[in-house]
Amino acid sequence: MILGVGDDAAVVRARPLCVTSIDTMVEGVHFHLGGDWADAAEVGHRALAGALSDLAAMGAEAGEAYVALGLPKGFTEDEALALIAAAADLAEETGATIAGGDVVAAPALMITIAAVGWAESPEQLVRRDGAKVGDAIGVTGELGAAAAALAVLEGRAPRSPGAQPALARARQPVPRLREGRALAGAGAHAMIDLSDGLATDAGHIGRASGVELCIDAAALPLAAGVAEVAAALSLEPWRLAAVGGEDYELCFCVSSAERGPVERALTATGGAGVSWIGEVGEGAPGCTVSAEGSDPLRVEGFEHRW
Repeated sequence: MILGVGDDAAVVRARPLCVTSIDTMVEGVHFHLGGDWADAAEVGHRALAGALSDLAAMGAEAGEAYVALGLPKGFTEDEALALIAAAADLAEETGATIAGGDVVAAPALMITIAAVGWAESPEQLVRRDGAKVGDAIGVTGELGAAAAALAVLEGRAPRSPGAQPALARARQPVPRLREGRALAGAGAHAMIDLSDGLATDAGHIGRASGVELCIDAAALPLAAGVAEVAAALSLEPWRLAAVGGEDYELCFCVSSAERGPVERALTATGGAGVSWIGEVGEGAPGCTVSAEGSDPLRVEGFEHRW
C-alpha cells in the first residue's frame, strides 16, 4: 500500500489479479449487541473475519480492507474504537491492511467491509465450479460451534460448562487464509467458505459444477461443545455441523490421488487440519448428507444471525 487512512482515497500498488468481496452485517439480523451475545470488539472481529473468509475461499492473498460503519444513537465512541481495534488486530494477524472507510449515522449498527485480495495468475485461484466426479470432499477445522452457540444464546440449550468452547470459538472465528492458499497450490478443483452452513455451501459447489456432493454425516468433524448442545436439543450432533452457518471453515474438492499432498500442504501452514467427509458423484447437482439408518438427505443451511 502506498497511501492509506488519512487522505481522500487509498492508493495501492496493484498486482496482476485483484480479488474483491464485500460483506454487510446488521444488528438484529446478523448479530445482537450487548448482554450475553457480543460486545463491540467481537462484532468488529467477526465482521472482518467473514469478509476475509471469502478471499480464503478463492485462495487469494489478503490485501486491503475498507470499513464503513453505520452507528446508531447510543453507540459510544469507546465502543466504536473497540470495534475498529479488534478488526485492526485481526488484519495484522492475517496480513491484511485496513486502508480506509467511512462513518455515518444509522438506525442500527451496520458494518460493511470491502476486502481486497491479490494473486499473480488465474491458476492461483479456486472457483466453485470445478468439482469433478470422483473427487474427495474435504473440510478444514471443526464444525458446528456457531450453531451450538446460537442455541445457547437463544436459550434453547443450557449454558453448561461443556458448551463454553463452542461459545468462545463462535465469538472469534478464524479466516482460513493460509489454508486457502495452500489448498489452491495443492490443486483443489473447487472451494467455498462455510458461512451459510456446510449443506448449503457444498450445495453451491455441486450446482455450480453440475455434480452431487455426497457427504457422510459420521465423518463431520465436531467442534468442542457441539455434541453436548445437540444432546440438549435432542438432535444428532451432525445436524449442527451440517446445517449451522458462520463456522468460516473451507470446504473443497480435490482429486482422490491428491489427498496426501493436501494433508501435507495444510500441515505446513501450521493452521487447521483436514477431515475427509465424502465424495463427488454423478447425481442431481447439489449436496446430500447420508446418516446411519436413513436415506441421503438434502438439507439446507443457515440464514445469517447470531
